[in-house]
Amino acid sequence: MKKTILLTIALAFAAATGFAQKFGYCNTTQILTLIPEVKAADSDLKAFQTQLNKRGQDMVKTLQDKDTELQRKKEQGTISPNDYQTQATKLQEEQEKISKYEQEVMAQMAQKREELYKPIFDRFNKAMNDVAKENGFSLVFDTNAQVLLYADESLDVTKQVKAKLGINN
Repeated sequence: MKKTILLTIALAFAAATGFAQKFGYCNTTQILTLIPEVKAADSDLKAFQTQLNKRGQDMVKTLQDKDTELQRKKEQGTISPNDYQTQATKLQEEQEKISKYEQEVMAQMAQKREELYKPIFDRFNKAMNDVAKENGFSLVFDTNAQVLLYADESLDVTKQVKAKLGINN
């Protein structure tokens, strides 16, 4: 909705000023899927996530094993009520640590994603800006934003941005 409003305002401004504006559009998803660094970043991020998830799964498994053992001792009557309560409290603390770890994982994933993709997006944005300036475009729309209802194919700058990024597809 916000993009639609911005597009409407931009087009209204262009019409009101009476100046001939030059517009273009681009398929950013198509370009980003062809950039080798994106594939490498995807792979690195997935490996990082797998590593973090493995640690979390190990923590959960350890907690489950301790809980099972504690319940077994309780059922067999080999643990005093005070010792049971003490160990149950420790297990609750471990559960809280696991919850905290899950939150840390989400923050670490966001940080890693930013670290991996920011240089790629910066490079992409520079190429897009260069193509727009070189061709005198006032606005370039993303066809993936689902705001563009119609555009003449001659306004498609996807190939030019790919060329600027050194992508041959």
